[in-house]
Amino acid sequence: MTTFVDRVELHVAAGNGGHGVASVMREKFKPLGGPDGGNGGRGGDVILVVDPDVTTLLDYHHHPHRKATNGQPGAGDNRSGKNGQDLVLPVPDGTVVLDRAGNVLADLVGRGTTFVAGQGGRGGLGNAALASARRKAPGFALLGEPGEARDIVLELKTVADVALVGYPSAGKSSLISVLSAAKPKIADYPFTTLVPNLGVVTAGSTVYTIADVPGLIPGASQGKGLGLEFLRHVERCEVLVHVLDTATLESDRDPASDLDVIEEELTQYGGLENRPRMVVLNKIDVPDGKDLADLVRPDLEARGYRVFEVSAAAHTGLKELSYALADVVAKARAAKPVQEATRIVIRPQAVDDAGFTITAEGENFFRVRGEKPERWVRQTDFNNDEAVGYLADRLNRLGVEDELRKAGAHAGDGIAIGPEDNAVVFDWEPMMAAGAEMLGRRGEDHRMESPRPAAQRRKDRDLARDESDQEYDGFRPF
Repeated sequence: MTTFVDRVELHVAAGNGGHGVASVMREKFKPLGGPDGGNGGRGGDVILVVDPDVTTLLDYHHHPHRKATNGQPGAGDNRSGKNGQDLVLPVPDGTVVLDRAGNVLADLVGRGTTFVAGQGGRGGLGNAALASARRKAPGFALLGEPGEARDIVLELKTVADVALVGYPSAGKSSLISVLSAAKPKIADYPFTTLVPNLGVVTAGSTVYTIADVPGLIPGASQGKGLGLEFLRHVERCEVLVHVLDTATLESDRDPASDLDVIEEELTQYGGLENRPRMVVLNKIDVPDGKDLADLVRPDLEARGYRVFEVSAAAHTGLKELSYALADVVAKARAAKPVQEATRIVIRPQAVDDAGFTITAEGENFFRVRGEKPERWVRQTDFNNDEAVGYLADRLNRLGVEDELRKAGAHAGDGIAIGPEDNAVVFDWEPMMAAGAEMLGRRGEDHRMESPRPAAQRRKDRDLARDESDQEYDGFRPF
């Protein structure tokens, strides 16, 4: 059974906002109590949080669909609905969040780092919050907004200071087991290590982490073996250590050629050119292992590598290697720039920014895009005439109608508010008057009952065309 997963696709859905309610106070001796409809509650967010106790994405592999709770609707007597509960998802340290196109949305490193993967929807306002001097008793309320839903990809990149790389069965797992308290699986067959293993090493006053990456083979950067699946785990490491086998039984391999093959794969993967390298010649306790190490060491040192001869089985040369790695890690940490506290950047809206755009699409058709108009449309109950009239009033105050006139729109033209896949489309009828004087009974708006000139013109054209066809067919009246 799989126990380690480092890449999953997660489908998250934040909670929907609760609807506002239209209610009127009805109590004894209070005949004009007024509106008392409460607001809907906010939908819960979906939040990713780094938890050091979590080391795998296995749970999300088995349960990829996650949804926060919805906000509750409001009620009468000015009672607001309960907010939805946020859904907090713990992820391992070093998790990268991407969208389906591969764009990085967040890089979560460090305990407690958070990322809001799905924003909960706003709750709708009740009619008590919508009341004004001109609209004293609204017969409608606003709907709650739907929560944000999207697909994201989680990739785990191990956070370690040192990465051990090399061929399968080079002794990487044995080395990490004697340098630290890690207990990886060790056997005498290739690809024993199927998941990255982490260990903590203490050398003097320096404490660092070391990672054993599954074995690499030629073509790993193109997906052969397990390399492509786990090469990402060396991206965050400060030092790369080549573990070379001096006791290999394969006649076509030797430490120098193994090093060249692994370096070629790291180059093909990319992004690791500037990392410090060390070379560990392992298994020198095996017959002829020490002789081969002495033979290849001058050549490796001539290439600029710092070489260590060790035996994980005999615990030979481990202390020198441990302190050398601690020295390199300490220098790398000191060279890192000091991280500044996160700054909150406030970008006020430009004075000339209307908050929406109008684009002509084809003949007599215009599309309105903007955060406010689209949100107002989502909150409108189109089964309530008064709510539709309220939406028209808001769009008019925002300046949408003035901009439509400037863009060349005329009465009867098609207007779409929102994106192509989810827009509200209607025939534009410029407002002649607005305000409480146009309202009738609660839930009604006389403007919704007025004749539509554009529709009437189309009917007149169709009628004239029918009469013309009859004349040409010889049906003229005598």
